[in-house]
Amino acid sequence: MSDPHSETPNATTILRRWQDSGAIWRVITRRPGHVTIGLYECTGAQEVDRLTSTDPLLHLLGTRSSNED
Repeated sequence: MSDPHSETPNATTILRRWQDSGAIWRVITRRPGHVTIGLYECTGAQEVDRLTSTDPLLHLLGTRSSNED
């Protein structure tokens, strides 16, 4: 798993690919200017990795807490 405290390069691209492949993502933490997202297998049962990012990814997410919303 990625270090949950470091910025994930290209987090927006990774999240879009993850979602487009049919897998699930969920917001783990959201603070002003910062978000950590858990990446889960297609069933949503097991977390595979995490993304940590700032503003670009926050704008993509809006108020959603997962791609199941």
